Amino acid sequence: MTQYTYSDNSLVNIRQFTKIDFLLLILIFLLTIIGFIMLYSAGSGNIKPWFLSQVKRFIIFLPVFFLIIFTNLKFFYKFAYYFYGFGLMILLYANFAGFSAMGAKRWINIMGINFQPSEFIKIVLIIALAKYFHNIHIYKITNIWFLFFPLIITIIPVFLILKQPDLGTAFILLSTAIIMFFISGVNIVKFVISFIFAICAIPFLWSQLKEYQQQRVLTFLNPESDPLGSGYNIIQSKIAIGSGGLLGKGFLSGSQGQLNFLPERETDFIFTMIAEEFGYIGSLIIIIIYSLIFYRCIMIALQSKSYFGKLLAVGLSSFLFMHFFINIAMVTGIIPVVGAPLPLISYGGTMLIITLTSFALILNVDIHKDLYISRVE
Repeated sequence: MTQYTYSDNSLVNIRQFTKIDFLLLILIFLLTIIGFIMLYSAGSGNIKPWFLSQVKRFIIFLPVFFLIIFTNLKFFYKFAYYFYGFGLMILLYANFAGFSAMGAKRWINIMGINFQPSEFIKIVLIIALAKYFHNIHIYKITNIWFLFFPLIITIIPVFLILKQPDLGTAFILLSTAIIMFFISGVNIVKFVISFIFAICAIPFLWSQLKEYQQQRVLTFLNPESDPLGSGYNIIQSKIAIGSGGLLGKGFLSGSQGQLNFLPERETDFIFTMIAEEFGYIGSLIIIIIYSLIFYRCIMIALQSKSYFGKLLAVGLSSFLFMHFFINIAMVTGIIPVVGAPLPLISYGGTMLIITLTSFALILNVDIHKDLYISRVE
């Protein structure tokens, strides 16, 4: 039976406010403000359609953000599998009864608000895996039979997301789960064997990709093969980044972004606008801020006495880092375009809420770092 040793059993305790990592909180809000500024620029100096909408979402969700921070960590541990079950239900609903946007059936409407369940499932899967690996003894992880449950709860949402289709989200979800498996002590040999099987399965996986997904890979290998079609986005992105130079062209002065040569400048390619308007220095500052945030998140994980808290902080940090890395690598042409927004900066209500929720849970782990939850042997 799981036992807790913690002096405060209240569900929500705002007296924990003084324990918050204020540096991390300031960096999170700083990036959010930078996102607002860049959405104003993406709208060519207009508060509509992106700036005002994003600010409203942030203000409305802010009380929930702090509520999550001050909620007892035991609450998320206790209801981890219920959260996952709910996430899986709405993901199934999106696959069968949701509506399509940008070629993928991934959206549902809740009380007039469009929501993307595939983003929500990332968080609840991390919480569920954190609870499972917290409760299992480290020696049992070497037994493959004890890996069936975490594998099943990972594979099901990945498969459903691939069916939408949303290759980028499925890849991020799977990669985050793999990191949690590795951190939890799963033998490296199992990863090597899985990697070999994955390499052998590439021809089959290629045949299962949609035509536009195959074209993205081919465009990545040779963008100039279709400069006015599938290669247009990445070519314009490279032009914008290169033209920014050291200090950039100035706020609201980027030619590719302001003259609408750059598609999806408010979402996937917003870092390109930063590079064009603020140059190498501006881009470097953004990367440094993200690096400081991820450093603080990892430190929070290391300082947590609860193994559940450690895994939760590592999993959420990995998920956010994957978005950060893939977005920048994508717009610079290092990897194919897969559709991964830049956390806190790109436009999008679902992604903003999921990102803030992730950081709130990490801050929750920080203020409950002295909470100890014994393992179930």
